[in-house]
Amino acid sequence: MKKKVLVLTGGGDCPGLNAVIRAIVKFFGNGNEKDWQVLGSIEAFNGVFADPMEVIELNGSNTAGIHVKGGTIIKTTNKGHPFNYPIQNADGTWTEIDRSDDLIERLNKLGVEAVINIGGDGSQTISQKLFEKGVNVIGVPKTIDNDLSSTDFTFGFRTAVQIATDSFDKLVTTAESHDRVMIMEVMGRDAGWIALHTAIAGGAEVCLIPEIPYDIDKVVNRINQRYKNGRGFANIVIAEGAKPKDGHAYAQKSQEVGYENRRLGGIAFRFSEELKAAGCKADIRETVLGHTQRGGTPIADDRVLATLFGIKAGQMVLNQEFGKMVAIKNNSIVSVPLKDAIKEYKFVRTDSFEIEAARRMGISFGD
Repeated sequence: MKKKVLVLTGGGDCPGLNAVIRAIVKFFGNGNEKDWQVLGSIEAFNGVFADPMEVIELNGSNTAGIHVKGGTIIKTTNKGHPFNYPIQNADGTWTEIDRSDDLIERLNKLGVEAVINIGGDGSQTISQKLFEKGVNVIGVPKTIDNDLSSTDFTFGFRTAVQIATDSFDKLVTTAESHDRVMIMEVMGRDAGWIALHTAIAGGAEVCLIPEIPYDIDKVVNRINQRYKNGRGFANIVIAEGAKPKDGHAYAQKSQEVGYENRRLGGIAFRFSEELKAAGCKADIRETVLGHTQRGGTPIADDRVLATLFGIKAGQMVLNQEFGKMVAIKNNSIVSVPLKDAIKEYKFVRTDSFEIEAARRMGISFGD
């Protein structure tokens, strides 16, 4: 009887997820690893919780060519935390319960000997808690936000930056044509990695990130330097989690059942109003990229990184390196303890060389 490894994708979707799935299937489909069967749980752990279970076999046929596709063929969700699982009461209200023991029982019923959990910080926090309960779990880091510790990069990040940079390039020409200020909002949650890299690649005048609270008057002064006799233009990249000094990020509590994160988005419009209130006379337009950064074909770098992560995860299963996460460190693919990967949030360091280089290029952070 074949041994079974369960693969699942949790959290937000991300370019490169399918490349990881394909690599894992390729790994276990060759050589001495053929005594393993690869299963996929639909919508993260929800597939295991479903009655009947929504768990499919992943093989060469249904994973052929998927590395070029965005999204994930086994779906994903950020609702269905096994330790805080949403349950609807008879009166229509919702409560959360711990279904981790139920999950483990179902995994045992399936005959699963190892779990490969592909996800961001929330998913890997779940991985660590399951490992502490005896589940043979391995983490694979994915997020466009690049905010997981213990890995230099997460796949999906570079594709998101490429999408943002392509959009920014288009805004530069229209800003110049109309003597406008263009504000482009990008994702990233509480980390400014996408905004910072897009600003450097696109040649932004201003880059606003969560790690450096901005002074609106200093931003106005920087914009004014770009205008003479009413002519000129300026392009601004703003992270969705950016905030003014002595202020807070523009976020709302989600009303979606089972969704634990704050709903970010819309800071571009609030910031536009702040500029006008602070005396900015230029014509201003706003663009919010939103989920376009998450979708579409992953660029080559992310396909390569995702594939390397998938092969490494397969090796870790065979070597029984459970309780660890795949990572890239100093251009080497390694394994790191899950507890280290989730120990702290990976913010942009304000004293980093990237920040220094951006400042040398004339980019203002509004401070």
